[in-house]
Amino acid sequence: MRRAWLAAAVFGVAGCAAMVPRAPTDLSGRLALRVEAPAHSFSADFDLRGDAERGQLHLTGPLGTTLGEAQWQPGAARLRTGESSQDFVSLDALSQSLFGQPLPLAALVDWLRGRPWPGAASTSRTDGFEQLGWAVDLSRYAGDGVIVATRERDPKLSVRVRLEPRS
Repeated sequence: MRRAWLAAAVFGVAGCAAMVPRAPTDLSGRLALRVEAPAHSFSADFDLRGDAERGQLHLTGPLGTTLGEAQWQPGAARLRTGESSQDFVSLDALSQSLFGQPLPLAALVDWLRGRPWPGAASTSRTDGFEQLGWAVDLSRYAGDGVIVATRERDPKLSVRVRLEPRS
């Protein structure tokens, strides 16, 4: 359960960040993560600022409480949850610590914008693309702002995001 809550922190920061006007690179919405083995899931609201190279992600719970904050820049990533803070050499190292394996967090930043990450090869599909062993379904991206990324190798994972419309 602790890993699920920490995983949530990777995906966002909240609080008064919603009062700051959004730049074109900012995204917010609802994120759900599901891991099949060992089975657990997590969902939270998120606010993303920046890109795969530099940025921050805030995660909030159902009552608006900040669950965590991830910040990154070249060569460094920091995860803050509650009173504690951990430093990592990369987003992959941060996700390795949280999930026991690296998740493509840098790629996810581009996937949320409806495009493959430029740091790795990708293959087009009728509903989106495949990259880094993940199938990214964009079939509902344009209309509903929904992105679903799934990884079929063990452990099977899925990340489902519904973006808020930009104002």
